[in-house]
Amino acid sequence: MERVVIDPITRIEGHLKIEVEVNDRRVTNAWSSGTLFRGIELILQGRDPRDANLITQRACGVCTYVHSLASIRAVDNALGSQLADNGRIIRTLLLGSQYLHDHIVHFYHLQALDWVDIVSALKADPRRTEALAARISRNAHGDDVNDFFEVQNRLKKFVESGQLGPFANGYWGHPAYRLPPEANLLIVTHYLAALRQQTRTARLMAIFGGKNPHTQSMTPGGVTCATELSSERIGEFKYIWEQTMDFVDNVYLPDMIAIASFYKDWGRIGGTGNFLTYGDFPMGPKEPDDFLLPGGVIFNRNLDKIEPVDVTLITEQIKHSWYEGKPEGLNPARGETKPDFTKYDTKGQYSWIKAPRYKNEPMEVGPLARVLVAYGKKVPAVEENVDMVLEKLAVPKAALFSTLGRTAARAIETKVVGDAMGKLIVQLVENIKKGDLNICDPRPWDSMPADGAGVGLNDVPRGALGHWITVKDRKIVNYQMVVPSTWNLGPRDAADKMGPVEEALVGAPVFDTRRPVEILRIVHSFDPCLACAVHLIDAENEEVYKFDVV
Repeated sequence: MERVVIDPITRIEGHLKIEVEVNDRRVTNAWSSGTLFRGIELILQGRDPRDANLITQRACGVCTYVHSLASIRAVDNALGSQLADNGRIIRTLLLGSQYLHDHIVHFYHLQALDWVDIVSALKADPRRTEALAARISRNAHGDDVNDFFEVQNRLKKFVESGQLGPFANGYWGHPAYRLPPEANLLIVTHYLAALRQQTRTARLMAIFGGKNPHTQSMTPGGVTCATELSSERIGEFKYIWEQTMDFVDNVYLPDMIAIASFYKDWGRIGGTGNFLTYGDFPMGPKEPDDFLLPGGVIFNRNLDKIEPVDVTLITEQIKHSWYEGKPEGLNPARGETKPDFTKYDTKGQYSWIKAPRYKNEPMEVGPLARVLVAYGKKVPAVEENVDMVLEKLAVPKAALFSTLGRTAARAIETKVVGDAMGKLIVQLVENIKKGDLNICDPRPWDSMPADGAGVGLNDVPRGALGHWITVKDRKIVNYQMVVPSTWNLGPRDAADKMGPVEEALVGAPVFDTRRPVEILRIVHSFDPCLACAVHLIDAENEEVYKFDVV
Protein backbone atom coordinates (compact mmCIF):
# COMPACT_ATOMS: atom_id res chain seq x y z
CA MET A 1 0.00 0.00 0.00
CA GLU A 2 1.19 3.50 -0.91
CA ARG A 3 -0.12 6.83 0.35
CA VAL A 4 -0.19 9.58 -2.24
CA VAL A 5 -0.82 13.22 -1.37
CA ILE A 6 -1.38 15.91 -3.99
CA ASP A 7 -1.27 19.28 -2.26
CA PRO A 8 -2.30 21.59 -3.70
CA ILE A 9 -4.41 20.41 -6.61
CA THR A 10 -3.74 22.93 -9.36
CA ARG A 11 -5.87 24.12 -12.27
CA ILE A 12 -8.69 24.85 -9.83
CA GLU A 13 -9.83 27.90 -7.87
CA GLY A 14 -8.67 27.76 -4.23
CA HIS A 15 -6.65 25.27 -2.19
CA LEU A 16 -7.49 21.57 -2.21
CA LYS A 17 -5.54 18.63 -0.83
CA ILE A 18 -6.28 15.08 -1.99
CA GLU A 19 -4.84 12.08 -0.18
CA VAL A 20 -5.33 8.50 -1.37
CA GLU A 21 -4.22 4.98 -0.56
CA VAL A 22 -3.20 2.86 -3.56
CA ASN A 23 -3.08 -0.93 -3.57
CA ASP A 24 -2.19 -2.92 -6.69
CA ARG A 25 -2.52 0.23 -8.81
CA ARG A 26 -6.06 0.96 -7.55
CA VAL A 27 -7.28 3.65 -5.15
CA THR A 28 -8.70 1.93 -2.08
CA ASN A 29 -9.28 4.94 0.17
CA ALA A 30 -9.45 8.70 -0.27
CA TRP A 31 -9.65 11.95 1.67
CA SER A 32 -10.59 15.38 0.33
CA SER A 33 -9.37 18.34 2.39
CA GLY A 34 -10.12 22.02 1.95
CA THR A 35 -7.11 23.72 3.52
CA LEU A 36 -8.45 27.27 3.87
CA PHE A 37 -11.18 28.75 6.09
CA ARG A 38 -13.99 30.91 4.68
CA GLY A 39 -15.37 33.68 6.89
CA ILE A 40 -17.76 35.49 4.53
CA GLU A 41 -20.80 34.62 6.67
CA LEU A 42 -19.24 36.32 9.70
CA ILE A 43 -18.46 39.47 7.70
CA LEU A 44 -22.11 39.80 6.65
CA GLN A 45 -23.58 39.94 10.14
CA GLY A 46 -24.97 43.41 10.89
CA ARG A 47 -24.85 44.55 7.26
CA ASP A 48 -27.66 45.91 5.08
CA PRO A 49 -29.23 42.98 3.14
CA ARG A 50 -28.67 44.89 -0.12
CA ASP A 51 -24.92 44.67 0.52
CA ALA A 52 -24.95 40.88 0.67
CA ASN A 53 -24.89 40.30 -3.09
CA LEU A 54 -21.87 42.58 -3.47
CA ILE A 55 -19.96 40.95 -0.60
CA THR A 56 -20.76 37.28 -1.21
CA GLN A 57 -19.53 37.34 -4.80
CA ARG A 58 -16.10 38.28 -3.39
CA ALA A 59 -15.89 34.74 -2.01
CA CYS A 60 -14.38 33.86 -5.37
CA GLY A 61 -12.91 35.44 -8.47
CA VAL A 62 -14.58 32.86 -10.71
CA CYS A 63 -18.00 32.06 -9.18
CA THR A 64 -18.93 35.72 -8.87
CA TYR A 65 -22.28 36.53 -10.41
CA VAL A 66 -23.83 33.27 -9.19
CA HIS A 67 -23.27 34.27 -5.55
CA SER A 68 -24.76 37.66 -6.30
CA LEU A 69 -27.82 35.97 -7.80
CA ALA A 70 -28.26 33.49 -4.94
CA SER A 71 -27.88 36.31 -2.43
CA ILE A 72 -30.42 38.62 -4.06
CA ARG A 73 -32.84 35.71 -4.45
CA ALA A 74 -32.48 35.09 -0.69
CA VAL A 75 -33.32 38.75 -0.01
CA ASP A 76 -36.28 38.56 -2.42
CA ASN A 77 -37.51 35.46 -0.61
CA ALA A 78 -37.03 36.94 2.87
CA LEU A 79 -38.63 40.33 2.20
CA GLY A 80 -41.17 39.48 -0.48
CA SER A 81 -39.70 41.45 -3.40
CA GLN A 82 -41.82 41.37 -6.57
CA LEU A 83 -39.68 40.19 -9.49
CA ALA A 84 -40.11 42.15 -12.71
CA ASP A 85 -40.28 40.02 -15.86
CA ASN A 86 -37.45 41.89 -17.58
CA GLY A 87 -35.43 41.58 -14.37
CA ARG A 88 -35.93 37.81 -14.49
CA ILE A 89 -34.82 37.64 -18.12
CA ILE A 90 -31.69 39.72 -17.57
CA ARG A 91 -30.75 37.81 -14.42
CA THR A 92 -31.10 34.55 -16.37
CA LEU A 93 -29.10 35.85 -19.34
CA LEU A 94 -26.30 36.80 -16.94
CA LEU A 95 -26.43 33.33 -15.40
CA GLY A 96 -26.25 31.78 -18.86
CA SER A 97 -23.28 34.01 -19.67
CA GLN A 98 -21.41 32.60 -16.70
CA TYR A 99 -22.25 29.05 -17.81
CA LEU A 100 -20.89 29.62 -21.31
CA HIS A 101 -17.69 31.24 -20.10
CA ASP A 102 -17.07 28.88 -17.19
CA HIS A 103 -17.64 25.63 -19.09
CA ILE A 104 -15.45 26.61 -22.05
CA VAL A 105 -12.62 27.64 -19.72
CA HIS A 106 -12.98 24.50 -17.63
CA PHE A 107 -12.87 22.09 -20.55
CA TYR A 108 -9.88 23.58 -22.32
CA HIS A 109 -7.80 25.28 -19.64
CA LEU A 110 -8.54 23.34 -16.45
CA GLN A 111 -9.32 19.78 -17.56
CA ALA A 112 -8.07 19.10 -21.09
CA LEU A 113 -4.42 18.72 -20.10
CA ASP A 114 -5.39 15.60 -18.11
CA TRP A 115 -6.28 13.92 -21.41
CA VAL A 116 -4.10 15.71 -24.00
CA ASP A 117 -0.35 15.15 -24.27
CA ILE A 118 0.99 18.56 -25.26
CA VAL A 119 4.51 17.43 -26.21
CA SER A 120 3.13 14.62 -28.38
CA ALA A 121 1.72 17.31 -30.69
CA LEU A 122 5.29 17.89 -31.96
CA LYS A 123 5.10 14.52 -33.74
CA ALA A 124 1.89 15.40 -35.58
CA ASP A 125 1.52 15.91 -39.32
CA PRO A 126 -0.40 19.22 -39.53
CA ARG A 127 -1.97 18.10 -42.82
CA ARG A 128 -3.53 15.11 -41.08
CA THR A 129 -4.65 17.37 -38.24
CA GLU A 130 -6.44 19.55 -40.78
CA ALA A 131 -8.19 16.47 -42.17
CA LEU A 132 -9.12 15.36 -38.64
CA ALA A 133 -10.62 18.77 -37.86
CA ALA A 134 -12.78 18.54 -40.98
CA ARG A 135 -13.98 15.05 -40.01
CA ILE A 136 -15.05 15.85 -36.46
CA SER A 137 -16.81 19.14 -37.21
CA ARG A 138 -19.10 20.07 -40.08
CA ASN A 139 -17.67 23.57 -39.77
CA ALA A 140 -13.99 23.28 -38.84
CA HIS A 141 -14.20 26.84 -37.48
CA GLY A 142 -11.58 28.22 -39.80
CA ASP A 143 -9.00 25.59 -38.89
CA ASP A 144 -6.32 25.71 -41.55
CA VAL A 145 -3.16 23.68 -42.03
CA ASN A 146 -1.15 26.87 -41.62
CA ASP A 147 -2.67 27.35 -38.15
CA PHE A 148 -1.51 23.92 -37.13
CA PHE A 149 2.01 24.46 -38.53
CA GLU A 150 2.21 27.76 -36.64
CA VAL A 151 1.08 26.27 -33.33
CA GLN A 152 3.44 23.34 -33.71
CA ASN A 153 6.37 25.69 -34.37
CA ARG A 154 5.51 27.82 -31.34
CA LEU A 155 5.26 24.70 -29.20
CA LYS A 156 8.61 23.45 -30.51
CA LYS A 157 10.28 26.69 -29.42
CA PHE A 158 8.73 26.29 -25.94
CA VAL A 159 10.06 22.74 -25.62
CA GLU A 160 13.53 23.53 -26.97
CA SER A 161 13.86 26.48 -24.59
CA GLY A 162 12.98 24.28 -21.62
CA GLN A 163 10.28 26.79 -20.73
CA LEU A 164 6.87 25.37 -21.55
CA GLY A 165 5.03 28.26 -19.92
CA PRO A 166 1.46 27.17 -19.05
CA PHE A 167 2.29 23.65 -20.25
CA ALA A 168 5.19 23.10 -17.85
CA ASN A 169 5.31 20.36 -15.19
CA GLY A 170 2.89 18.03 -16.98
CA TYR A 171 3.07 14.25 -17.10
CA TRP A 172 3.88 14.30 -20.81
CA GLY A 173 4.60 10.84 -22.18
CA HIS A 174 2.54 9.15 -19.47
CA PRO A 175 1.08 5.87 -20.82
CA ALA A 176 -2.41 6.94 -19.71
CA TYR A 177 -2.45 9.47 -22.58
CA ARG A 178 -4.06 7.91 -25.67
CA LEU A 179 -4.70 10.61 -28.26
CA PRO A 180 -2.66 10.33 -31.46
CA PRO A 181 -0.28 13.24 -32.16
CA GLU A 182 -2.64 14.80 -34.71
CA ALA A 183 -5.49 14.94 -32.19
CA ASN A 184 -3.16 16.39 -29.57
CA LEU A 185 -2.13 19.14 -31.99
CA LEU A 186 -5.77 19.87 -32.77
CA ILE A 187 -6.71 20.31 -29.10
CA VAL A 188 -3.61 22.41 -28.36
CA THR A 189 -4.65 24.72 -31.21
CA HIS A 190 -8.18 24.91 -29.84
CA TYR A 191 -6.80 25.47 -26.33
CA LEU A 192 -5.27 28.68 -27.65
CA ALA A 193 -8.42 29.54 -29.61
CA ALA A 194 -10.46 29.09 -26.44
CA LEU A 195 -8.23 31.61 -24.65
CA ARG A 196 -9.26 34.18 -27.23
CA GLN A 197 -12.91 33.12 -27.21
CA GLN A 198 -13.30 33.30 -23.45
CA THR A 199 -12.20 36.95 -23.45
CA ARG A 200 -15.03 37.73 -25.84
CA THR A 201 -17.58 35.64 -23.94
CA ALA A 202 -16.63 37.33 -20.67
CA ARG A 203 -17.93 40.62 -22.10
CA LEU A 204 -21.50 39.24 -22.01
CA MET A 205 -21.68 39.59 -18.25
CA ALA A 206 -20.33 43.13 -18.32
CA ILE A 207 -23.03 44.39 -20.69
CA PHE A 208 -25.93 43.89 -18.25
CA GLY A 209 -23.87 43.39 -15.09
CA GLY A 210 -21.90 46.63 -15.13
CA LYS A 211 -18.55 44.87 -15.15
CA ASN A 212 -16.95 41.45 -14.99
CA PRO A 213 -16.15 39.54 -12.87
CA HIS A 214 -17.92 41.28 -9.98
CA THR A 215 -21.27 42.50 -11.28
CA GLN A 216 -23.02 45.57 -9.87
CA SER A 217 -26.58 45.38 -11.21
CA MET A 218 -28.49 43.19 -8.73
CA THR A 219 -31.29 44.80 -6.69
CA PRO A 220 -34.35 43.42 -4.88
CA GLY A 221 -36.94 42.38 -7.43
CA GLY A 222 -34.69 42.58 -10.48
CA VAL A 223 -31.74 44.54 -11.85
CA THR A 224 -30.62 48.17 -12.24
CA CYS A 225 -29.27 48.26 -15.81
CA ALA A 226 -32.06 50.36 -17.34
CA THR A 227 -29.68 52.36 -19.55
CA GLU A 228 -28.45 49.13 -21.20
CA LEU A 229 -31.88 48.26 -22.65
CA SER A 230 -31.00 49.91 -25.95
CA SER A 231 -30.96 48.26 -29.34
CA GLU A 232 -27.19 48.82 -29.54
CA ARG A 233 -26.43 47.08 -26.24
CA ILE A 234 -28.86 44.23 -26.76
CA GLY A 235 -27.46 43.83 -30.27
CA GLU A 236 -23.93 43.67 -28.88
CA PHE A 237 -24.99 41.01 -26.38
CA LYS A 238 -26.67 38.99 -29.15
CA TYR A 239 -23.61 39.24 -31.41
CA ILE A 240 -21.21 37.95 -28.74
CA TRP A 241 -23.68 35.21 -27.78
CA GLU A 242 -23.82 34.09 -31.44
CA GLN A 243 -20.00 34.03 -31.62
CA THR A 244 -19.85 31.94 -28.47
CA MET A 245 -22.47 29.46 -29.66
CA ASP A 246 -20.59 29.07 -32.94
CA PHE A 247 -17.58 28.02 -30.86
CA VAL A 248 -19.69 25.68 -28.71
CA ASP A 249 -21.33 24.00 -31.72
CA ASN A 250 -18.27 23.71 -33.95
CA VAL A 251 -15.35 23.39 -31.54
CA TYR A 252 -16.25 22.54 -27.94
CA LEU A 253 -18.85 19.80 -28.52
CA PRO A 254 -16.93 18.10 -31.36
CA ASP A 255 -13.67 18.24 -29.36
CA MET A 256 -15.32 16.72 -26.30
CA ILE A 257 -16.72 13.84 -28.35
CA ALA A 258 -13.41 13.33 -30.17
CA ILE A 259 -11.40 13.14 -26.94
CA ALA A 260 -13.97 10.93 -25.20
CA SER A 261 -13.86 8.42 -28.05
CA PHE A 262 -10.31 7.49 -26.98
CA TYR A 263 -11.25 7.11 -23.30
CA LYS A 264 -14.49 5.13 -23.32
CA ASP A 265 -13.37 3.01 -20.38
CA TRP A 266 -13.66 6.18 -18.28
CA GLY A 267 -17.39 5.64 -18.65
CA ARG A 268 -16.92 3.13 -15.82
CA ILE A 269 -14.52 5.15 -13.64
CA GLY A 270 -15.05 7.95 -11.16
CA GLY A 271 -18.79 7.68 -10.62
CA THR A 272 -21.06 8.35 -7.65
CA GLY A 273 -24.59 7.21 -6.79
CA ASN A 274 -26.69 10.13 -5.55
CA PHE A 275 -27.43 13.45 -7.28
CA LEU A 276 -29.13 16.72 -6.35
CA THR A 277 -30.07 19.84 -8.28
CA TYR A 278 -32.24 22.79 -7.25
CA GLY A 279 -33.04 23.48 -10.89
CA ASP A 280 -32.67 26.84 -12.65
CA PHE A 281 -32.98 28.96 -15.79
CA PRO A 282 -36.53 30.29 -15.54
CA MET A 283 -37.84 30.68 -19.09
CA GLY A 284 -41.07 32.25 -17.81
CA PRO A 285 -42.46 33.89 -14.68
CA LYS A 286 -43.74 30.73 -12.99
CA GLU A 287 -40.89 29.31 -10.94
CA PRO A 288 -39.99 26.47 -10.66
CA ASP A 289 -42.46 25.26 -13.31
CA ASP A 290 -40.77 27.35 -16.00
CA PHE A 291 -37.24 26.13 -15.23
CA LEU A 292 -35.32 24.97 -18.28
CA LEU A 293 -33.38 22.60 -16.02
CA PRO A 294 -35.74 21.11 -13.41
CA GLY A 295 -34.84 20.38 -9.82
CA GLY A 296 -34.76 16.92 -8.31
CA VAL A 297 -32.96 14.29 -6.27
CA ILE A 298 -31.72 10.92 -7.54
CA PHE A 299 -30.72 8.09 -5.21
CA ASN A 300 -28.74 5.02 -6.29
CA ARG A 301 -28.66 6.12 -9.96
CA ASN A 302 -32.40 5.50 -10.33
CA LEU A 303 -33.58 7.83 -13.10
CA ASP A 304 -37.10 6.39 -12.90
CA LYS A 305 -37.66 7.81 -9.42
CA ILE A 306 -36.70 11.47 -9.15
CA GLU A 307 -37.77 13.11 -5.90
CA PRO A 308 -38.46 16.82 -5.40
CA VAL A 309 -35.91 18.77 -3.34
CA ASP A 310 -36.86 19.70 0.23
CA VAL A 311 -34.23 22.08 1.58
CA THR A 312 -35.31 21.39 5.17
CA LEU A 313 -33.72 17.95 4.78
CA ILE A 314 -30.23 19.41 4.20
CA THR A 315 -27.68 19.28 7.03
CA GLU A 316 -24.10 20.53 7.20
CA GLN A 317 -22.28 17.81 9.14
CA ILE A 318 -18.97 18.56 10.84
CA LYS A 319 -17.60 15.40 12.48
CA HIS A 320 -14.52 15.50 10.22
CA SER A 321 -14.37 19.30 9.77
CA TRP A 322 -12.62 21.95 11.85
CA TYR A 323 -15.74 23.47 13.40
CA GLU A 324 -17.45 23.47 16.77
CA GLY A 325 -20.86 21.86 17.09
CA LYS A 326 -22.72 18.59 16.93
CA PRO A 327 -21.23 16.08 14.46
CA GLU A 328 -24.56 15.63 12.69
CA GLY A 329 -24.68 19.38 12.08
CA LEU A 330 -27.60 21.71 11.45
CA ASN A 331 -29.84 22.80 8.61
CA PRO A 332 -28.30 25.88 6.93
CA ALA A 333 -31.26 28.01 8.03
CA ARG A 334 -29.99 27.53 11.60
CA GLY A 335 -26.37 27.03 10.63
CA GLU A 336 -23.33 28.15 12.57
CA THR A 337 -19.77 28.94 11.51
CA LYS A 338 -17.52 28.43 14.55
CA PRO A 339 -14.00 27.47 13.43
CA ASP A 340 -12.06 25.07 15.65
CA PHE A 341 -8.81 23.97 14.05
CA THR A 342 -7.04 21.02 15.71
CA LYS A 343 -4.72 19.17 13.35
CA TYR A 344 -4.89 17.34 10.04
CA ASP A 345 -5.91 13.77 10.88
CA THR A 346 -7.62 11.53 8.32
CA LYS A 347 -9.03 9.48 11.21
CA GLY A 348 -10.43 12.62 12.83
CA GLN A 349 -10.84 16.15 11.50
CA TYR A 350 -9.15 16.90 8.20
CA SER A 351 -10.95 19.68 6.32
CA TRP A 352 -12.24 23.24 6.54
CA ILE A 353 -15.12 22.14 4.31
CA LYS A 354 -18.30 20.97 6.00
CA ALA A 355 -20.10 17.83 4.80
CA PRO A 356 -23.53 18.73 3.37
CA ARG A 357 -25.97 15.85 3.33
CA TYR A 358 -29.52 15.34 2.02
CA LYS A 359 -31.49 12.83 4.08
CA ASN A 360 -28.08 12.05 5.60
CA GLU A 361 -26.72 10.96 2.21
CA PRO A 362 -23.86 12.49 0.19
CA MET A 363 -25.04 14.07 -3.05
CA GLU A 364 -23.12 14.95 -6.19
CA VAL A 365 -24.12 18.33 -7.61
CA GLY A 366 -23.17 20.00 -10.87
CA PRO A 367 -23.63 19.48 -14.61
CA LEU A 368 -24.04 15.72 -14.35
CA ALA A 369 -26.72 16.02 -11.66
CA ARG A 370 -28.63 18.59 -13.72
CA VAL A 371 -28.39 16.61 -16.95
CA LEU A 372 -29.41 13.35 -15.27
CA VAL A 373 -32.48 14.92 -13.64
CA ALA A 374 -33.47 16.66 -16.89
CA TYR A 375 -32.85 13.45 -18.85
CA GLY A 376 -34.90 11.42 -16.38
CA LYS A 377 -37.71 13.98 -16.64
CA LYS A 378 -37.45 13.86 -20.45
CA VAL A 379 -36.64 17.52 -21.08
CA PRO A 380 -36.53 17.51 -24.92
CA ALA A 381 -33.37 19.56 -25.49
CA VAL A 382 -31.42 17.56 -22.89
CA GLU A 383 -32.77 14.21 -24.05
CA GLU A 384 -31.87 14.98 -27.68
CA ASN A 385 -28.29 16.00 -26.90
CA VAL A 386 -27.60 13.20 -24.42
CA ASP A 387 -28.82 10.58 -26.89
CA MET A 388 -26.71 12.17 -29.63
CA VAL A 389 -23.53 11.98 -27.54
CA LEU A 390 -24.22 8.41 -26.39
CA GLU A 391 -24.84 7.35 -29.99
CA LYS A 392 -21.69 9.02 -31.34
CA LEU A 393 -19.57 7.42 -28.61
CA ALA A 394 -21.39 4.08 -28.84
CA VAL A 395 -21.60 3.80 -25.05
CA PRO A 396 -24.58 2.78 -22.87
CA LYS A 397 -26.57 5.10 -20.60
CA ALA A 398 -24.71 3.62 -17.64
CA ALA A 399 -21.62 5.47 -18.89
CA LEU A 400 -23.23 8.73 -17.78
CA PHE A 401 -22.45 7.83 -14.15
CA SER A 402 -18.73 8.41 -14.50
CA THR A 403 -15.89 10.82 -15.17
CA LEU A 404 -16.67 10.61 -18.88
CA GLY A 405 -20.35 11.27 -18.20
CA ARG A 406 -19.55 14.24 -15.96
CA THR A 407 -17.37 15.78 -18.68
CA ALA A 408 -19.92 15.13 -21.41
CA ALA A 409 -22.75 16.56 -19.30
CA ARG A 410 -20.90 19.87 -18.96
CA ALA A 411 -20.64 20.21 -22.73
CA ILE A 412 -24.23 19.09 -23.27
CA GLU A 413 -25.69 21.65 -20.89
CA THR A 414 -23.50 24.38 -22.43
CA LYS A 415 -25.29 23.67 -25.69
CA VAL A 416 -28.75 23.47 -24.06
CA VAL A 417 -28.34 26.61 -21.93
CA GLY A 418 -26.73 28.55 -24.77
CA ASP A 419 -29.58 27.76 -27.16
CA ALA A 420 -32.14 28.78 -24.52
CA MET A 421 -30.43 32.16 -24.11
CA GLY A 422 -31.44 32.95 -27.68
CA LYS A 423 -35.11 32.56 -26.73
CA LEU A 424 -34.64 34.86 -23.73
CA ILE A 425 -33.09 37.55 -25.93
CA VAL A 426 -36.20 37.39 -28.11
CA GLN A 427 -38.45 37.66 -25.02
CA LEU A 428 -36.56 40.73 -23.82
CA VAL A 429 -36.82 42.49 -27.20
CA GLU A 430 -40.55 41.70 -27.48
CA ASN A 431 -41.21 43.10 -24.00
CA ILE A 432 -39.39 46.33 -24.84
CA LYS A 433 -41.28 46.66 -28.11
CA LYS A 434 -44.52 46.42 -26.11
CA GLY A 435 -43.33 49.29 -23.93
CA ASP A 436 -42.46 47.18 -20.89
CA LEU A 437 -39.30 48.75 -19.46
CA ASN A 438 -39.75 47.55 -15.86
CA ILE A 439 -36.63 45.79 -14.58
CA CYS A 440 -37.09 45.72 -10.77
CA ASP A 441 -39.56 45.95 -7.90
CA PRO A 442 -40.80 49.58 -8.05
CA ARG A 443 -41.47 49.83 -4.32
CA PRO A 444 -39.00 51.86 -2.23
CA TRP A 445 -36.77 49.91 0.13
CA ASP A 446 -38.31 51.50 3.24
CA SER A 447 -41.74 50.14 2.31
CA MET A 448 -40.55 46.53 2.33
CA PRO A 449 -40.68 44.38 5.48
CA ALA A 450 -37.93 45.07 8.02
CA ASP A 451 -37.75 41.45 9.21
CA GLY A 452 -37.70 38.12 7.43
CA ALA A 453 -35.90 34.89 6.68
CA GLY A 454 -35.37 33.31 3.31
CA VAL A 455 -33.28 31.14 1.05
CA GLY A 456 -31.87 31.89 -2.38
CA LEU A 457 -31.30 28.80 -4.50
CA ASN A 458 -29.74 28.55 -7.90
CA ASP A 459 -27.87 25.97 -9.91
CA VAL A 460 -24.58 27.36 -11.08
CA PRO A 461 -21.85 25.98 -13.35
CA ARG A 462 -20.38 23.88 -10.53
CA GLY A 463 -23.70 22.80 -8.99
CA ALA A 464 -26.36 23.51 -6.38
CA LEU A 465 -25.80 26.80 -4.55
CA GLY A 466 -27.84 27.99 -1.60
CA HIS A 467 -27.73 31.18 0.49
CA TRP A 468 -29.77 31.34 3.72
CA ILE A 469 -30.47 34.76 5.29
CA THR A 470 -32.16 36.08 8.42
CA VAL A 471 -32.98 39.81 8.57
CA LYS A 472 -34.08 41.83 11.59
CA ASP A 473 -34.60 45.61 11.59
CA ARG A 474 -33.21 45.65 8.02
CA LYS A 475 -29.90 44.15 9.21
CA ILE A 476 -28.49 40.68 8.57
CA VAL A 477 -28.37 38.67 11.80
CA ASN A 478 -27.40 35.30 10.25
CA TYR A 479 -26.12 34.15 6.88
CA GLN A 480 -25.09 30.73 5.60
CA MET A 481 -23.78 29.63 2.21
CA VAL A 482 -23.71 26.02 1.01
CA VAL A 483 -21.76 26.00 -2.23
CA PRO A 484 -21.31 23.32 -4.92
CA SER A 485 -17.75 22.41 -3.97
CA THR A 486 -18.88 21.98 -0.36
CA TRP A 487 -21.31 19.32 -1.56
CA ASN A 488 -18.76 17.65 -3.87
CA LEU A 489 -15.46 18.11 -2.06
CA GLY A 490 -16.66 17.75 1.52
CA PRO A 491 -15.19 15.14 3.89
CA ARG A 492 -16.82 12.17 5.57
CA ASP A 493 -19.98 12.84 7.57
CA ALA A 494 -21.23 11.90 11.05
CA ALA A 495 -21.77 8.32 9.85
CA ASP A 496 -18.31 8.27 8.21
CA LYS A 497 -19.79 8.12 4.72
CA MET A 498 -17.41 9.52 2.11
CA GLY A 499 -18.05 12.74 0.24
CA PRO A 500 -18.73 12.50 -3.53
CA VAL A 501 -15.15 13.13 -4.71
CA GLU A 502 -13.79 10.68 -2.14
CA GLU A 503 -16.34 8.12 -3.34
CA ALA A 504 -15.50 8.76 -6.99
CA LEU A 505 -11.77 8.22 -6.39
CA VAL A 506 -12.13 4.78 -4.83
CA GLY A 507 -11.49 2.11 -7.44
CA ALA A 508 -9.70 4.44 -9.84
CA PRO A 509 -6.61 3.08 -11.61
CA VAL A 510 -3.24 4.65 -10.85
CA PHE A 511 -0.56 3.45 -13.23
CA ASP A 512 2.29 5.43 -11.62
CA THR A 513 1.94 6.80 -8.09
CA ARG A 514 4.68 9.34 -8.84
CA ARG A 515 2.58 10.76 -11.69
CA PRO A 516 -1.06 10.26 -10.62
CA VAL A 517 -2.78 11.80 -13.63
CA GLU A 518 -5.80 9.53 -13.13
CA ILE A 519 -6.53 11.16 -9.78
CA LEU A 520 -6.40 14.58 -11.40
CA ARG A 521 -8.84 13.47 -14.10
CA ILE A 522 -11.49 12.57 -11.55
CA VAL A 523 -10.99 15.58 -9.29
CA HIS A 524 -10.87 18.06 -12.17
CA SER A 525 -14.06 16.60 -13.68
CA PHE A 526 -15.92 18.10 -10.69
CA ASP A 527 -14.46 21.56 -11.48
CA PRO A 528 -13.51 22.30 -7.84
CA CYS A 529 -13.82 25.86 -6.57
CA LEU A 530 -12.40 25.87 -3.06
CA ALA A 531 -12.32 29.65 -2.85
CA CYS A 532 -16.10 29.51 -2.50
CA ALA A 533 -15.84 26.88 0.22
CA VAL A 534 -12.97 28.05 2.45
CA HIS A 535 -10.96 31.23 3.18
CA LEU A 536 -8.12 32.01 5.69
CA ILE A 537 -4.86 30.07 5.34
CA ASP A 538 -3.43 27.80 8.02
CA ALA A 539 0.35 28.00 8.07
CA GLU A 540 0.85 24.54 9.57
CA ASN A 541 1.21 21.86 6.93
CA GLU A 542 2.79 18.41 7.08
CA GLU A 543 4.01 17.51 3.62
CA VAL A 544 4.19 13.83 2.71
CA TYR A 545 4.80 13.84 -1.05
CA LYS A 546 5.17 16.82 -3.35
CA PHE A 547 4.04 16.80 -6.97
CA ASP A 548 4.39 19.49 -9.60
CA VAL A 549 1.25 19.31 -11.69
CA VAL A 550 -0.54 21.58 -14.18
